[in-house]
Amino acid sequence: MVRYLCGIAGVSRSAYYQYHSHEPQELRKQREAKDEEVKEIILKAFRFKNRKKGARQIKMTLAGQFKIVYNLKRIRRIMKKYNIVCPFRRANPYRRLMKATQEHSVVPNLLEHQFNKGKPGEVLY
Repeated sequence: MVRYLCGIAGVSRSAYYQYHSHEPQELRKQREAKDEEVKEIILKAFRFKNRKKGARQIKMTLAGQFKIVYNLKRIRRIMKKYNIVCPFRRANPYRRLMKATQEHSVVPNLLEHQFNKGKPGEVLY
């Protein structure tokens, strides 16, 4: 029966038995406990100065303020695991409106490709 179920799941039988043995379960519990500790530290940095931050900002805050160095991949993994999400900044609609109105403005061609006018700086006026 185990062989059949492992075949459906695409897992070897040795991997199945290794997963359910006593030692790997203890290791998983230890990793889970470490992740819980790191999660609390990451949440402190996440809420530092009442601003929510992304993984890079958390890494810099931990290094600068708390003197703790964690790998960026570890921070991202824990943020994903515990669903810690940084809100992204929305675009300013007024800036978009101003850009749209200025995009089609036509500037008169005063030089008409005659860049050498004789005196230096004469073109600027």
